[in-house]
Amino acid sequence: MWELFKTDPAKKLQKQHAALLAEAHRMSAIDRSKSDALVAQAADVEMELMKVLSKKT
Repeated sequence: MWELFKTDPAKKLQKQHAALLAEAHRMSAIDRSKSDALVAQAADVEMELMKVLSKKT
């Protein structure tokens, strides 16, 4: 029953990745260096997501 309330770490990482990319896109018109830093963070989150997904299968 408590299984319903557990969050899926993959979904959490996917949301975080999408948010970082959206913010990077918004910042690309304002501050390119911050945009590049956000893209790098998104890449790190993507690698972590791939690790989580590979453990599931």
